Amino acid sequence: MTIIARFLRWAAVFAVLTLVFWAFAPSEAGAVDSETVLTVLTDDGPVVTTMEEYLPHAVAGEMPASFGAEALKAQAVAARTYVLACTRHQEADVCTDSACCLAYSDEQALRDAWGEDYDLYWQAVTEAVAATDGEYLTYEGEAIQAVFHASSAGSTESSGAVWSALPYLVSVASPESSADVPGLITTAAFSPEELAEALGLADAGDDPSEWIGETTLDSAGRVAAIVIGGEALTGTYVRACLGLRSTDFSLSWDGEKFVFTVAGSGHGVGMSQYGAKVYAAQGWTYQEILSHYYPGAVLAVYGG
Repeated sequence: MTIIARFLRWAAVFAVLTLVFWAFAPSEAGAVDSETVLTVLTDDGPVVTTMEEYLPHAVAGEMPASFGAEALKAQAVAARTYVLACTRHQEADVCTDSACCLAYSDEQALRDAWGEDYDLYWQAVTEAVAATDGEYLTYEGEAIQAVFHASSAGSTESSGAVWSALPYLVSVASPESSADVPGLITTAAFSPEELAEALGLADAGDDPSEWIGETTLDSAGRVAAIVIGGEALTGTYVRACLGLRSTDFSLSWDGEKFVFTVAGSGHGVGMSQYGAKVYAAQGWTYQEILSHYYPGAVLAVYGG
């Protein structure tokens, strides 16, 4: 074999190995998110940024940075998916109002909250975003409604009990307990006058001890409907009117006030953030956490 032939042979081998290396090498951190331009509606108006710059502030605003790497990765994917599926604003892709879109904590707010742990926590959040660069959840090729909530007591809620039913937002088990969640169980008390006014009870009767009627629970064990003062009310209506932390509640009369005992916090649909924390501590990966809370959804990389 001539020298030229040997050279051409080794050149071909080198070329093949190079192609294999680049095909299986991990993408550069931020390579996808950094190219995704977002318009974020802030209190000061629309701001043009990138997913890479925006997402760590949203993740930090939504989940405590101490929850563990895999929980933070799951939150990063859920938040990224939420943005990609968001259609709430014409003038922006997403806003910084947590009641509408996603929470957002700027650098000063995070420094005030984290103090001397700022560098440690900021690294944890940015690493979670970079490690999941471009990843989002899909169902039948479309970004899902990746909603999440703070905590559930035993199981999450089905989306059909709160909004419209979606196949990937069904009730699943969630592992957190009072040992994991500060204030998992809360109470709220109301006088008969306060309760009647808040719920709009027109003719509840003179004896408050007789106001509490039948309670109907849904498949997740939360209040689907309850009769109070002769009125049949939905659990979501009662929660909204009284500011209860969830629809997972029971009601009693103590002789002076009506006492609601409430478990968990939030609408209960999708990923439980404290549940994700517990699963991460048990060794679950973020992929396993997401697959559990959004059954049937597929993890994909947008633009890839």
